[in-house]
Amino acid sequence: MGGMRSAWSHRWVYAAAFVLFGSTHAHAQQRCDQPCVGPHRGAVIAAGGGDLSPQIYKRFVDLAGGDEARIVLIPTAGTEYGRHDGWTAIEELRSVGVDRLEVLHTRSRDVADMTAFAAPLEDATGVWFSGGHQWRLVDVYLDTETHRALERLLARGGVVGGNSAGASALASFLLRGGQHNGEIVATDREDGFGFLRGVALDQHLLERGRENEMFEVLRREPLLLGIGLNEGSAIVVAGDLARVLGGNVAIYDNTDPLTLIPLRWLNPGEVYDLGARRLVLTEAGSPPDPPPGVTPPG
Repeated sequence: MGGMRSAWSHRWVYAAAFVLFGSTHAHAQQRCDQPCVGPHRGAVIAAGGGDLSPQIYKRFVDLAGGDEARIVLIPTAGTEYGRHDGWTAIEELRSVGVDRLEVLHTRSRDVADMTAFAAPLEDATGVWFSGGHQWRLVDVYLDTETHRALERLLARGGVVGGNSAGASALASFLLRGGQHNGEIVATDREDGFGFLRGVALDQHLLERGRENEMFEVLRREPLLLGIGLNEGSAIVVAGDLARVLGGNVAIYDNTDPLTLIPLRWLNPGEVYDLGARRLVLTEAGSPPDPPPGVTPPG
């Protein structure tokens, strides 16, 4: 009983830390003494596609420094210049007050591996990947100097975000990495950027009837944490704590003993510990009810 009470107490501490530090890059002390899933410093924002609320873009810009933010947009997941899925994020970012904005784009892996090409990321405080197809992102940028510059940006406290395909590419296990979205796992493209470790992330979840497809992924990779984002929804991850913005978010977890199927839905405002795989703050702003037999601290 004492061990269970202690574990529950730690979750209360995580929730309090997120409330205190939610608008900064600080994160709570984790059970493994460092984040197990999310970034060690900085923040990651993953959005589920479709029309995003200005609140999500505003949160991204605030985390990147507000009025002082220096943003780089990477539209490479899109198909062509001017297409909605790649370039109109410029308008969204401008609308929430971004003054310093640079576009970084190439189709050449050799160019992406050049220090000169990645140089704008060294001064950036935030990077946004817009939508399209995630295979275009990993084919060009994975394990290049651009990828390493993104890791350095997070390490100095910056923020990396993405929408739709740009969100899926942020995870360590890449879903829909093939050139056809119907292919859930492409065996030649299973690696994402790894900014969310031990995670597979899907988007357009209910809108494209994908809500059951993560179960197939977990049968193959049972230790993965699956995250499904509906259109208009997002998670903001600092350390291992993920806060839900916009719409609902699905969590797929084979290790959850409290569910009959490995799926739970999170509501806007709720906070989930990706490392401990537990809800730590409800939509109402209070810790969730403890499991049976566990007494929360008074």
